[in-house]
Amino acid sequence: MDWKPDRNVKKPIYKQIVEYIEQGISSGLFPGDSLLPSERALAKELNVNRSTVVSAYEELQSLGIVDRKKGSGTRVSTDIWGIAHKRIPNWGRYVEDGSFLPNLPLVQKIRTEIQKNNLVNLASGELSAGLMPTEAFQNILSNQPFLGSLGYDHQQGNEALRHTLVSHVREYKEINTNSSSILITSGAQQALHLIVECLLKPGDAVAIEDPSYCYSLPLFQSAGLRTFLLPVDKHGANPEDLMALHKKHRIRMVFLNPDYQNPTGTIMNISRRKKFLEISTELGIPIIEDDPYSLTSFNGEVNPTLKSLDTNGNVLYVSSLSKIVASGLRIGWIIGPSQVIQRLADAKQQVDFGHSVFPQWIANEFLGSEYVHSHIKTIRTQLKLRRDEIVLGLEEVMDDQIEFLTPAGGIHLWCRIKATINEHKLLEESINNGVVFVPGSILGSNNGYIRFTFGRGELGLIRQGITRFAESFNILRKS
Repeated sequence: MDWKPDRNVKKPIYKQIVEYIEQGISSGLFPGDSLLPSERALAKELNVNRSTVVSAYEELQSLGIVDRKKGSGTRVSTDIWGIAHKRIPNWGRYVEDGSFLPNLPLVQKIRTEIQKNNLVNLASGELSAGLMPTEAFQNILSNQPFLGSLGYDHQQGNEALRHTLVSHVREYKEINTNSSSILITSGAQQALHLIVECLLKPGDAVAIEDPSYCYSLPLFQSAGLRTFLLPVDKHGANPEDLMALHKKHRIRMVFLNPDYQNPTGTIMNISRRKKFLEISTELGIPIIEDDPYSLTSFNGEVNPTLKSLDTNGNVLYVSSLSKIVASGLRIGWIIGPSQVIQRLADAKQQVDFGHSVFPQWIANEFLGSEYVHSHIKTIRTQLKLRRDEIVLGLEEVMDDQIEFLTPAGGIHLWCRIKATINEHKLLEESINNGVVFVPGSILGSNNGYIRFTFGRGELGLIRQGITRFAESFNILRKS
């Protein structure tokens, strides 16, 4: 046998053996009813452990490709291509070979764990049910009958909602736009996917903040992009770092979250905002501004968005109702040049034939109602109470073992653990003790950080969660 497994690739050796034998059967190298080498002989020939060959033969057997009998060896099935034989697709291989990458295993684990009711959830980046305007929605549904069509809507999204958003972003964000420059999306997540898939190509270099929510997203890798990091300090990302990256890598696009950044909670200062816009204009680099949190400002002052300062059309502005109204509505939007919006709308139409009509109607009724102002005030007050509870809790039970910057808005608290500790083991111990958070490695390149999210927790439970975390921390530190 001339073939040998390649030990330099990530694919397990037993799977390489499976593929080799499958190809050999297809090419006639291993005819039907032919006897394959014994486990011991093949292991010796390929210089692998016998258990590796056993795993390969077992998978081939599960697929109906070989027959195995104790004492008789492993033979190629005689009816592998026959009518009587039913072959089951190798779904495991299909799952592995798809070009759209899965979430990181740790992200998947956290999402699985937060479904358990006995956990205090300090991980999910959403509002608790008690912070959503449920009563307002009930009044809208009771007093305002839906009279629209349930057929396909405009590919950019419902026209009435887009007109309402024009007024909304002008009043709250000082962004001047028109309905033809807005695309309704299924939350900000779909907006980012559309931008990456439609406006970039494999091999393009993009700059993202470090740490950031974007760091955790596999969509950049799925699209074949090269990502480069902009370190975030207490004033946000530094535009000078973008200049340095561009000189080396010719950055094609930059992704920024200027207000109450996820996960650090920092606010990019005004001078840096203006400098990023200057660089964007000078070098022709588009800026993707992700703005889910600016309306949560605890003092009621909303900072000027990059889009409101943009006089040249260099910024694609992404926002949603997920962090200020309800994540389940799945209402997000992109504001940008008309030709870009048309391109993204065409792609969205290919994916889902346009956004669902009913949630757009509810969102339009809510944003155009008297409920909006009072709801935003309530959100600010309630989130500040939750922030204060988590901050006071950490100060009391963690003493000087942890440090953080107290955010002035948003829903996240970014913490550095001073002791050297394995954050994965800390998460495992915390889950066992009834609380879940997000390890910092999911969101950034530096070790020793964790993110607590206080928007999802209820008052009282947040403090309980921090107490459980501290207990887990102390157990792990002493072990």
